[in-house]
Amino acid sequence: QVQLAESGGGSVQSGGSLRLSCAASANTDRYFCMGWFRQAPGKGREGVATIDEDGSTTVSDSVKGRFTISQDSSKKMLYLQMHSLKPEDTATYYCAAGIYSGSYCEALEDYGMDYWGKGTLVTISL
Repeated sequence: QVQLAESGGGSVQSGGSLRLSCAASANTDRYFCMGWFRQAPGKGREGVATIDEDGSTTVSDSVKGRFTISQDSSKKMLYLQMHSLKPEDTATYYCAAGIYSGSYCEALEDYGMDYWGKGTLVTISL
């Protein structure tokens, strides 16, 4: 069973930065797509950023220019560097991985993701 574990969440003031990490129990070369999703209180899950097997990244318009997704060389770690954080970024952030190829990755859609972490809470205050 593949496991994904997020870390790095916390509470920061508006304008601050955080880096989220996701540790995968298996080499992420087996995944076509890995990504970050978030769910704010009372809202649906939203795709934030994804990276495919070729290293191509997609970032949501709502965080473009502020968030960056990356992997380490071992491909067992996925990161989300977040700058210029805003109160509307407050959410639980989830790491996810999809095995099979598909348009879901570039579209930031969650239907193609096969594995999910338990999430890490990010709270941004004014």
